[in-house]
This record gives sequence, structure tokens and C-alpha cells, in this order.
Amino acid sequence: MAKKRKRRYSRSASEDVESEMRRYKKGTAKSGPGGKAGKVKSRKQAIAIGLSKARKKGKKVPRKKKRA
Repeated sequence: MAKKRKRRYSRSASEDVESEMRRYKKGTAKSGPGGKAGKVKSRKQAIAIGLSKARKKGKKVPRKKKRA
């Protein structure tokens, strides 16, 4: 009998990340406040922006890890 695992991220949060990845692949994804800092250059950065947008909308996304 398989255990049912809890989802860490909501489906709608993953959709936000997907849309940000599409923008990254097109070359239209921007970083920084209001997109003023320039183009997104890495996949990791695009994923982080997508998750950040999902957090701001109040979707189910784990907290950022705290640095020591």
C-alpha cells in the first residue's frame, strides 16, 4: 500500500514557475524590482522569480531557507 505524500508546492505555484520559465526561454524575463535589473541569465534565477511571485500571491510555497 503506497503512502500518500503531501505536496510541498501547490499546483498553481508550479504554474507560476512554468510561466516564468517560458519567459526565460523567450528571453523576456527580467529580474529586480519592476524588472529594472536586467535579463534573467540562469534557470535557477527564473525558478526563484517564479516561486517569489507565487509567494506574493499567497500560494502554498515553502519558506526560503535562512542563512547562518
